[in-house]
Amino acid sequence: MDLRFTDEENAFREEVRQFFRDNVPEHVRQKLIDGEMVGKEEYVAWTRVLNKKGWAAAHWPIEYGGTGWDPMRQYIFLEELQKYPAPQPLAFGVNMVGPVIYTFGNAAQKERFLPAIRNLDDWWCQGFSEPGAGSDLASLKTRAVRDGDHYIVNGQKTWTTLAQYADWIFCLVRTNPEAKKQEGISFLLIDMKTPGIEVRPIVTMDGGREINEVFLTDVRVPVGNLVGEENKGWDYAKFLLGNERTNIARIGMSKQRVARIRELAAKEMSGGRPLIEDQRFREKLASVEIDLKALEMTQLRVVAADAKRGNTGKPDPASSYLKIKGSEIQQATTHLLMEVMGPYAMPYQPETEEGWNEPPIGPGYGSQSAPTYFNARKVSIYGGSNEIQKNIIAKAVLGL
Repeated sequence: MDLRFTDEENAFREEVRQFFRDNVPEHVRQKLIDGEMVGKEEYVAWTRVLNKKGWAAAHWPIEYGGTGWDPMRQYIFLEELQKYPAPQPLAFGVNMVGPVIYTFGNAAQKERFLPAIRNLDDWWCQGFSEPGAGSDLASLKTRAVRDGDHYIVNGQKTWTTLAQYADWIFCLVRTNPEAKKQEGISFLLIDMKTPGIEVRPIVTMDGGREINEVFLTDVRVPVGNLVGEENKGWDYAKFLLGNERTNIARIGMSKQRVARIRELAAKEMSGGRPLIEDQRFREKLASVEIDLKALEMTQLRVVAADAKRGNTGKPDPASSYLKIKGSEIQQATTHLLMEVMGPYAMPYQPETEEGWNEPPIGPGYGSQSAPTYFNARKVSIYGGSNEIQKNIIAKAVLGL
């Protein structure tokens, strides 16, 4: 297989790079480089710049506001966005619920939700995991009971990322408790302003507040917010998770982080010389770079196969091994970055509720290394744990 890019693809890559250079606010870019969170207002403003260009949902079909790019151009765009870096379009809308709506939703749902997703007029969050249903998602217990033109929803969702910002949540709910557990689930779109919804933050070990619990008590959801058919939600969830796992590879992000590691390792000293000159450190960095190159080649083969196969509406089981190796590399790069910073990696939080009376012990960018490292432990769990992905590969790829 010839994996070289064509002249036209290289020209497109340069167009994308120039757009980012011209339009990404420098302070937003620096936040991403340093591992800091981008604020909601900054995120929305950038998304609307992308949407004005027509690139906010680049991989969507043209009829729903996409670009019509082939898979290779989609790959180039995402890689360059992550490498620059620039904020990615909100995954819960663009990569998850959006494709579910335009593939399985009705005309009214497409008209109402798709433009708002592209422009981030609606901020979405994901209501899948529950306290007793994480990797075994089909064991979920959140219940939706039909009552005339509404469903009455009761239950709890957890690990709900950025729910504190969300206008809408897409939920898996049990509508037939008598059926086999995968066959009694439906896919509902729920307005977060509906009475009976409570969002409680889960404070992570780094002091972050990006994840939440969502409690639903007698929440009335119009039947018109059901996507597709009742009790077919598990099929739509598998479609969604196939998209999520492919994007979890994040090759561009890992490339950017490797470049950052090299840059900082040339500054930070160890034994009287720059750390980048330490043979053992160079071996560890080279090992990650080799894995990353192999993952990139695998991703390109998957992209080429997708282009040949066309859109079947079914998840590609190859997304599972992209997810496994991509998450492992992301975790390895955060480990190396923390090793570069050494004691400077200790977190510094000058604006905590308890206050802080000590100055940072090193450069500002160093204090994000440890929080980033610990936060990245979740990458091998969400989107379906890596252990589950190995089971999928055994069945769907190897036929075991």
